[in-house]
Amino acid sequence: MKKVTKIENNHPSKAVKKKIRVAAYCRVSTASDAQLESLETQKSHYESYIQSREDWEFAGLYFDEGITGTKADKRPMLMQMIADCKAKKIDFVITKSISRFSRNTTDCLELVRTLLNLNIPVFFEKENINTGSMESELFLSILSSMAEGESASIAENNKWSIKKRFENGTYKLGCVPYGYSVTDGILEIIPEEAKVVKRIFSSLLGGKGTDAIAKELNAEHIPARKGNHWSPATIRGIIANEKYTGDCIFQKTYTDDNFNRHTNDGVLDQYYMANHHEAIISHEDFEAAAALIEQRAAEKGIDKGNPKYQQRYAFSGKIICHECGNTFRRRIHSSTYGKYAAWCCNTHIEDTNKCSMLFIRDEDIKVAFATVLNKLIYGHNLVLKPYLQASKHNSNDANILRIQQLESLLEQNAEQRETLHKLMGQGYIDQILYTQENNALLSQADGYRQDIEVLNQFMSGSSTRIYETERLLHFCEHEDMLKEYDENLFEIFVDHIEVYSRNEIGFVMKCGLTLKEMI
Repeated sequence: MKKVTKIENNHPSKAVKKKIRVAAYCRVSTASDAQLESLETQKSHYESYIQSREDWEFAGLYFDEGITGTKADKRPMLMQMIADCKAKKIDFVITKSISRFSRNTTDCLELVRTLLNLNIPVFFEKENINTGSMESELFLSILSSMAEGESASIAENNKWSIKKRFENGTYKLGCVPYGYSVTDGILEIIPEEAKVVKRIFSSLLGGKGTDAIAKELNAEHIPARKGNHWSPATIRGIIANEKYTGDCIFQKTYTDDNFNRHTNDGVLDQYYMANHHEAIISHEDFEAAAALIEQRAAEKGIDKGNPKYQQRYAFSGKIICHECGNTFRRRIHSSTYGKYAAWCCNTHIEDTNKCSMLFIRDEDIKVAFATVLNKLIYGHNLVLKPYLQASKHNSNDANILRIQQLESLLEQNAEQRETLHKLMGQGYIDQILYTQENNALLSQADGYRQDIEVLNQFMSGSSTRIYETERLLHFCEHEDMLKEYDENLFEIFVDHIEVYSRNEIGFVMKCGLTLKEMI
């Protein structure tokens, strides 16, 4: 019988358990110093809390400053966190409470469901709720409703306060119109901008249209408010603004129970205050301009609120001329075979010498899109999968690490400012030295925040590209060939269309790919 010798394993291998990538979200709803200090405390707490767990890996801390919590889409860093979750960079999310996550029941439940569909639970510390272990959404819905009720109560108090200021004439304008600046709540004329306002009214009353006025101002490089370009809509907004007469109408808009903004067309009371500030335009010129705009609209058969200027077609505003960069306009053409819809370059319509791009038929674009999607459905393994892998390879790990470093530096900066404040309070340093050092630290903190914002903006594009590619790939893997154009699919997957010639266009997909097709 052969002898068998047992070899003892002195170092038994242990299966290495993969760490859970945990991210935290925190928010303060105002930008006051006290609230920002609260934000610093939250950031410090979560970073230490996550890193103290051996089974957790810190996946970043997302925070919004000075932004209301009633609407999720108003918080860029929350949306960035959701995008990173979709890009599979996060396994678990923790936050202080439901009210810090969202004060809108619908948004809160939608966010939780979105994350659960990605197999990413959310833990609310204050309520001790882990959505990954919940059997139903009832408890979360109740608590979220309470948070929304709290927000609504605060909003109602604010509305009551604002209404009283409307009534007694002490309300201070939050949005100052072009041509004015504000000092201690009083509107003061900016002479250079006032000349532009007078020119706009004079040009309109002289027979020029809003489009022609905007083009003249842009051609002369006269900057609009915040350096933006002039547009016909901006010109119309100035012409319709009664504040240029020195008068003021309060509560032109209002927020509904779902926190959506609306124009106040008689739903709520409005408050009119004459001679609120110095006028730029006379009442006579203002009323004449309004009457002229109304007359032109009537001649064109356009009523107020008419959807003529709304984008009624999926292609509206999304077809770009490769030659001049302008958008295409939908028109109806006639031929010996009947009428048909076509898209024409706006520049070419106005002046064929400035752009030679010819029109393309609406039906040809639709057929081209269906063809492009069918090619992707057939060859997604050769096109989309390698593209997705390449996008993931160019990951944002280095950027995330740098953001974490910058957040750590911000925390150290806050601690230094706190220490500095204590030293002055105890008499170890004088006021002059304190002010100098504190200003230097505040400037340094601003620099860190700006760097973080730039990095987050860069990563946002990468995360979105990966998510959109995965979504398009999933569609192509599971769908049959298209038999006809589908408008819904165009709006889901296409960012815009580039027109290179009458025979070639390119579909610029939301995932970043540009797919050219002959027509």
